[in-house]
Amino acid sequence: MFPPSSQSVPYWRLSAFYFAYFAQVGAAAPYFSLYLASLGLAAAQIGVLLSLGSLMRVIGPNVWSWVADRTRERARIISITLALGASCFAGFFFVDSFWGLFALLLATGFFTSASMPLTESLTLSHLRGATSRYGSIRLWGSVGFIITVTLVGYALDSLPVASLLWMVLAGYALSWVCALAVPDAPAAPGHAEPEPVWTILRRPEVAALLGACFLMSLAHGPQYAFFSIYLVDHGYSKAAVGWMWTYGVIAEIAVFLLMPALLQRFSLSAILLVCFAATVVRFLMIGWGVDLAPVLFFAQLLHGLSFGAYHAAAVTAIHRWFRGAHQVRGQAIYLSVSFGAGGVLGSMLSGLGWDSIGPAWTFSAAALAAFGGYVLVDWRVRPARI
Repeated sequence: MFPPSSQSVPYWRLSAFYFAYFAQVGAAAPYFSLYLASLGLAAAQIGVLLSLGSLMRVIGPNVWSWVADRTRERARIISITLALGASCFAGFFFVDSFWGLFALLLATGFFTSASMPLTESLTLSHLRGATSRYGSIRLWGSVGFIITVTLVGYALDSLPVASLLWMVLAGYALSWVCALAVPDAPAAPGHAEPEPVWTILRRPEVAALLGACFLMSLAHGPQYAFFSIYLVDHGYSKAAVGWMWTYGVIAEIAVFLLMPALLQRFSLSAILLVCFAATVVRFLMIGWGVDLAPVLFFAQLLHGLSFGAYHAAAVTAIHRWFRGAHQVRGQAIYLSVSFGAGGVLGSMLSGLGWDSIGPAWTFSAAALAAFGGYVLVDWRVRPARI
């Protein structure tokens, strides 16, 4: 958990932003489904609403990357869009109808979709190719997530679920303050990479990895949309729900710390294969072992692989393939295809499956999607020797 050696890297300012941004995510992601359920919405409606943030990750990152390419002011765009996203989120205090929530989630998602692709690109630009150090900055986001997911879980055991809105809004405010302190980095000149983006996307290993990333996010649909509801329905307290999320993120931090050593010893494709295999096992354990706390605990530890190592390896691969002036576009495409398109379909299908085939089989279908990603990586990405 030590800063990179280069003094030119604004380690603590970048780390503070990751901490604040994912502290807000830690307040919202695990518990917002509980808030929607408290409004009396059906599982299918909740699935649709939670898919809207992912839908905006299909559209928004490409819009904001286009703006960033022309203005060369990634840090300023991050702070402006966070302020606008927070303003939209404040509307939840006044709206509780399905279509009102629908509109607010679309607007909030559009503005907040700028944060991660621009921040990832900005961080990697500051690191100047020393991508193995990415994990030592990104792990502070995991720390922020752990703190809020735990504290909010305890708070919601004694406070009304509606108080969650204040907690999430506070997270947005802190993120905006930290974003103001993040310095920009010189963007790569447009002539540094003459190869068109479409040519990069047509390479078999690039298309296969993006397809696998789509399936990975699709597989996480039941986890992000219904995991908290699943646990509460099986008798777990909201504090216990918070701890189950926390265990996973602690494993994620451990993996981020180990990533420099792992990247020196293993190829990206080997790391990705292990991550997809671990995801298959994880969701089968959650689906069929929810009543056994030790099984659930081990399944949550696999989050270190199913998200932590997977995301670090995928971001690094995209950074290697999309060079020069294409780096922001590359991260935007990765986010749009995976957390965007994959997240949309995952949330919607899990909402439909939750009431029709049941939670256990819904998580089993998620495991099958992760296995499809494993096949793609083994078939096309591994032979590319990345």
